[in-house]
Amino acid sequence: MGAITVRNLDDAVQQRLRERAAAHGRSMEAEARAILTDAVSRSSMIVDWIDAADSLAVDLELPARSAPRELDLS
Repeated sequence: MGAITVRNLDDAVQQRLRERAAAHGRSMEAEARAILTDAVSRSSMIVDWIDAADSLAVDLELPARSAPRELDLS
């Protein structure tokens, strides 16, 4: 199992992490692990949307396009 060290963590962030860990009844380290695990486990809304659209497999017929109009630039 890997380990990481977080340097230069802002004091306010560390305090909020401590408070959040206490609210969940776990250590700061366990809280940080839970936050990181959750952050990398979720796919983005855009990826979910694209996956949902791909599963619909709807073929749309595009209308025929007319030739461009000629412009008189004189």
